[in-house]
Amino acid sequence: MSQTLSASTLLAVPLAPLAGALLAGIFGTTFGGNWIGRRLSHTLTILGVLVAFILSAMTLKSVAVDGARFNETLYTWMVVGGLKMEVGFLIDSLTAMMMVVVTFVSLMVHIYTIGYMEEDDGYNRFFAYISLFTFSMLMLVMSNNLLQLFFGWEAVGLVSYLLIGFWFNKPTAIFANMKAFLVNRVGDFGFILGIGLIAAYTGTLNYSEIFAKSGELGALAFPGTDWLLITVICICLFIGAMGKSAQFPLHVWLPDSMEGPTPISALIHAATMVTAGIFMVSRMSPLFELSDTALNFILVIGAITALFMGFLGIIQNDIKRVVAYSTLSQLGYMTVALGASAYSVAVFHLMTHAFFKALLFLGAGSVIMGMHHNQDIRWMGGVRKYMPITWITSLLGSLALIGTPLFAGFYSKDSIIEAVHFSQLPAAGFAHFAVLAGVFITAFYSFRMYFLVFHGKERYDQNPDAHHDDHHGHDDHHGHDAKPHESPWVVTVPLVLLAIPSVVVGFMFIQPMLFGDFFKDVIFVDAAKHPAMAKLAEIFHGPVAMAVHGLQTAPFWLALAGVAASYYMYMVNPALPAALKRFFESIKVYQLLENKYGMDWINENILARGARLLGVGLWKGGDQAVIDGALVNGSWKVVRGVAGIVRWVQSGFIFHYALVMILGVFALMTWFVWGDTLLQLIK
Repeated sequence: MSQTLSASTLLAVPLAPLAGALLAGIFGTTFGGNWIGRRLSHTLTILGVLVAFILSAMTLKSVAVDGARFNETLYTWMVVGGLKMEVGFLIDSLTAMMMVVVTFVSLMVHIYTIGYMEEDDGYNRFFAYISLFTFSMLMLVMSNNLLQLFFGWEAVGLVSYLLIGFWFNKPTAIFANMKAFLVNRVGDFGFILGIGLIAAYTGTLNYSEIFAKSGELGALAFPGTDWLLITVICICLFIGAMGKSAQFPLHVWLPDSMEGPTPISALIHAATMVTAGIFMVSRMSPLFELSDTALNFILVIGAITALFMGFLGIIQNDIKRVVAYSTLSQLGYMTVALGASAYSVAVFHLMTHAFFKALLFLGAGSVIMGMHHNQDIRWMGGVRKYMPITWITSLLGSLALIGTPLFAGFYSKDSIIEAVHFSQLPAAGFAHFAVLAGVFITAFYSFRMYFLVFHGKERYDQNPDAHHDDHHGHDDHHGHDAKPHESPWVVTVPLVLLAIPSVVVGFMFIQPMLFGDFFKDVIFVDAAKHPAMAKLAEIFHGPVAMAVHGLQTAPFWLALAGVAASYYMYMVNPALPAALKRFFESIKVYQLLENKYGMDWINENILARGARLLGVGLWKGGDQAVIDGALVNGSWKVVRGVAGIVRWVQSGFIFHYALVMILGVFALMTWFVWGDTLLQLIK
């Protein structure tokens, strides 16, 4: 029998990080007089996230083991007609899993930040921001209605804007955070249209009530078209996910967001914010299952993102941007799983990816620290012997990323590939090719980075640009020819703690999450129309058997080929990459990749200029010509003209008025006497 969770305990989960954020953000900054120092600021914020993590873990245990559930309204904000706007929590297995992932990764990032941001003047402000982000993300995943979901959705976008532009004196950071904010507004416009359609046709924003009316929505047509209303709703909702989860063509903000400090890359752009769209679509599975058109659209977008963003990772030299494009590609994999109706597989990959991608980002930050803030992998090499903990944890993260059997990424990634293979949707063929090709590409660029950073000849003393500094505004006193060094324990401990789930979490949880009852009554799949999950269950014989079988499958050999190719090209024959670069430059392919398929050019020169032209047209033609010219100024000009005519009539001379009266009487007499005759003559 299921148990009910305590509302006060659940409320403490998001409020604990919020309290830490407020204390550090107000009393730890000049805004509140700098009453508390660095040590107390990071202690309070870490304590808040630690409390949230412990309570989240207890909640997950109650949900998974005892069958506990919670779905209640905690506060009614307003009632407009019959539409209730409320704050409430829905705690089930999907929510509980997300709570643990968000709080655990956030806790690791908080601890890591002590070492990484040690020299930064905005130390307390940064801790306040990341705790505030944790609160926002928890409110998003714990919501039981679309209003609260949208609040959390916009809040994580706002805090990411603050974090990406944390170094506000750095022009590239300001450009990046504005870019992220504007691109996400495009996606959010579609998202709020979808929410509005749901509210208009169901009269509610509560998940349970919406799902209860999903059958009615599925039978309606969108007014004035032959499209199903549910298709329009789902595509609008997914456009929101495209912005937040950085899907093509709304992906352009994520690589540039690497201008922010490295800890936020791990927190926001690997484990939490960018997975909000994946979570939302999974939560809305009862609606998406009703529209094959929307699912096909999701499949195509996810496949394009998974494949073509991977290509861009091959040519990156900034260590953080390599991992950023890997994030884009893996988000494409999750989206493909959503399109194949393998929602549980998408969420499973979300979970495994959160651990190993946060590990890779934090590992990259550790390398940046050890290399005295150099981020260019071309000027690294041989770091393994100087940074053993960073090396081994980064290797484990890379092995998980490429889908090595027994590692976490293998179980989720291979399940996605198989699910797409079993999908019966028209777009499944292209998607299957994209995710298979993506395996080789991911392995190639991941181990290209690994080999260039940790192995081979030491090149750190040859760097012509010694201070490409991730810690903006802090000159490094070591000099570019100083030897690398291992990071302090506050940096390496989070790496070790993230490496553990990156290895074991897939093996431990694939059975209950994909083929057990973990997501029962949470994620809904029409097995008759979308049989991918049912067929996956038929061929699954345990995690060990899956790993053994994985050694014989195409994804494993493609990954192995990617690793071997990168080893040969960058360790054995380093002249080959330069030759290939010259060849691809000659046929303009390299320039295409370097320009990121021209998406930034299109956004800046077509969309942005088009928007400016539209704005100028509305300003000049609409505001100045129509509103100011015709309506405002035109009205008084008409009055002035009429008044000018009337003024000549009102002359002030009595003989003039007498003449007008006589003429008026004459006209009236003529009309009464001769009026009928005149009308007959006219006819």
